Amino acid sequence: MSLWLVRAGAYGEHEQKFLDDGRLYLTWENLTEVPLSEASNYDEIKALIQKYHPDEKSRKIGNWSGQIWAFALAIKKGDWVVVPSKKSSTIAIGEVESDYHFDSEAKPLYRHYRKVKWLNKAVPRSAFDQDLLYSFGAFLTVCEIKRNDAEARVKEMAKNSWTASNVRKTSLVAFVPTDTENQADVFDLEQLSRDAIARLIIQKFKGHGMARLVEAILQAQGFTTYRSPEGPDKGIDILASGGPFGFDHPRICVQVKSGDSPVDRPEFQQLIGAMNDVKADQGLFVAWGDFKQTVYREVPAKFFTVRLWNQNDLIENLLINYDKLDQDIKAELPLKQIWTLAASEI
Repeated sequence: MSLWLVRAGAYGEHEQKFLDDGRLYLTWENLTEVPLSEASNYDEIKALIQKYHPDEKSRKIGNWSGQIWAFALAIKKGDWVVVPSKKSSTIAIGEVESDYHFDSEAKPLYRHYRKVKWLNKAVPRSAFDQDLLYSFGAFLTVCEIKRNDAEARVKEMAKNSWTASNVRKTSLVAFVPTDTENQADVFDLEQLSRDAIARLIIQKFKGHGMARLVEAILQAQGFTTYRSPEGPDKGIDILASGGPFGFDHPRICVQVKSGDSPVDRPEFQQLIGAMNDVKADQGLFVAWGDFKQTVYREVPAKFFTVRLWNQNDLIENLLINYDKLDQDIKAELPLKQIWTLAASEI
């Protein structure tokens, strides 16, 4: 058995489709009319790609061919797959249940697929050791995570309630065949940097400290704030409003959860009740462990009154407002901005 990385779009645009359908899709544009079952090996896949992309450079053809070969021919029933989310700080883990299929009646981007049984749709990234996150950060859309004992360690995590195992670690490599092998060593540096920032945040601001960090971000945005003392807060961790005295609008009621478990609808409703109690105009719910779909389904109805921040949103707002943060917060979270070449999805 093997462990595979499969991405659900450059921006995570296909993630929910993967999870809802119980399928992995090869969402490869310009390859929607071709059943890949016409090919029986890597060379035939490569010839097929060259036929439909005659003007592309050989390096790119080799790169694409390796990934398409992996999806259509190399992945086997019983293999495990990881699908990192671009929209939240979670990773879905599944077991492949079928061979490759081509459905000519489906929408173009969803014609190439494999069935998958999801074992866990939202394992927090923080549950994985850093070297595994490096493996999962390869820019390739499809590749095998071959070394680092990754397969054994992920399966051990499944037995251990999805917490990191003690299986021996080895050097990192992600594998694709022939002339594309080194391409898997290109990583999403931005995501890896955010993983490091996330680890530091949870070390420094676990528990009620997370409310202190959120308050600092709101103050950097120009709000006057009140933070509840540690202990039972009845759904109110922070109150924020405009103006130097905090008498102006908008008036915001903030709830902050620093745990790893996704927030469910009853906790969301508690925030709504707290907003009514203090006559807040809007609410902000910050959940480090993200939200369940029962909460996300409430978003359209509450769009003009409530905002949700998951881990990604919190870090994004932290980075946007970092220069304006209190010096004590900066000392606890020492960050610097660097410039690097942008790597396109390959």
